[in-house]
Amino acid sequence: MAKANQIPPGPTEAFVPSHDLLRWLGDQFERYGDIYQARIYGSSVYVINAPDLIEHVLLKNWQNYIRKGQAVKRIALSLGNGLISSNGPTWVRQRRMIQPAFNRASICGFAGLMQEANAALCARWIRAAESGAAVNVTRDVSHLTLEITLRALFGADYEALAPRFAIVAEESRNLEFAKECNALAKIIMDLAQARRDAGRMDADILGMMIQARDREGGRPMPDVQLAREALTIVIAGHETTASVLNWTWYLIARHPDVESMLSAELDALSAAPVPDVESYAGFPYTRSVIEEALRLYPPLWLMTRRTVHDDWLGDYFVPAGTEIYISPFLVQRHPALWEMPERFEPERFAQEESGRPKLASCPFGAGPRNCIGEFMARLEIQTHLMTVVPQLRLLYPEHRSMEMVPGTNLLSESDFIMNPILRLAARDEKLQGAVSLI
Repeated sequence: MAKANQIPPGPTEAFVPSHDLLRWLGDQFERYGDIYQARIYGSSVYVINAPDLIEHVLLKNWQNYIRKGQAVKRIALSLGNGLISSNGPTWVRQRRMIQPAFNRASICGFAGLMQEANAALCARWIRAAESGAAVNVTRDVSHLTLEITLRALFGADYEALAPRFAIVAEESRNLEFAKECNALAKIIMDLAQARRDAGRMDADILGMMIQARDREGGRPMPDVQLAREALTIVIAGHETTASVLNWTWYLIARHPDVESMLSAELDALSAAPVPDVESYAGFPYTRSVIEEALRLYPPLWLMTRRTVHDDWLGDYFVPAGTEIYISPFLVQRHPALWEMPERFEPERFAQEESGRPKLASCPFGAGPRNCIGEFMARLEIQTHLMTVVPQLRLLYPEHRSMEMVPGTNLLSESDFIMNPILRLAARDEKLQGAVSLI
């Protein structure tokens, strides 16, 4: 029975900021269970790892849990009060105005540019394979996703603006980067005004946001806000997708059996163009590989909220002002929810498994505040695999496991340097070996 003002158990010692927060959170779950109270970055925090509690915070009573916390503060430092860091009526208004640019029809309209960008990258990797050179997968997929994001956002203005945004894929997130963002925001505002002056009604994401109107007053988005939201799309959008692709190649390279099954499903594409988006659902194993990569290495490894009013989480009282930490990384590796949770097994997504809670997997968040770019990210990832896998294998010569760096996104400790091999050459070599045994 719940007791009045009962709070969860938890460590008496506060988290030390110099430590690895993700590892520390996992250690406390082993000690205290799926909900505990802790002192983190000077705040009283409830950390939860049970799908029913997560559902309460993100879905059932989401309006009582506003988006706050250290991660949000870091984002706001560079991007201002945009869609990620805003709350209340401001967030509702902005979400409504931006959402049409990210609906399925709008994003499917960018499928062609996704395919073109991936074809160009694949051609570079093929040339590297032919010359026996290695490729920096981490760097290349970061540049790829940045290019796709910028092309979708700026359309015909991409070529003129792209050089100015190259820093996004290179810079660390510090005060200097915040200053750079101010300069980029000015570029976006100038572009928006130039388009209005020319009477342009472009069909790219920026154009759709320029044309959007507030539902209540019919007002357009102020240019300062427009620039904030565009920068949020550039930075958050490209980084999350690049993180997933980075870890996906690492997992595929370390699991030849998965790589073999994936290439078998995509083999028919080796001599044909990538099919239209409506056909993507016809590649279930490819989609299972993506789901499993998202389970093991969700880019959004930590979500933070803060209670507006008093509430209850299970048997525990939650005072107003309490911060809530949810780690998709930890819930998606929960041993009570996933069999052999540390293993990379795409087959677990090959068919619907009954009995697993809905939010046992939430790599893009959940509820009204789920990631607005989820469909775009999934489309980019699948397009990439369907373009590259039929042509190339990527071999990773390192035998040690790669350490994770839990920044804003889940990064690898160092870049993945891999050796591309032409798949046709690999098939010929395999066939030649088989013939020699006869």
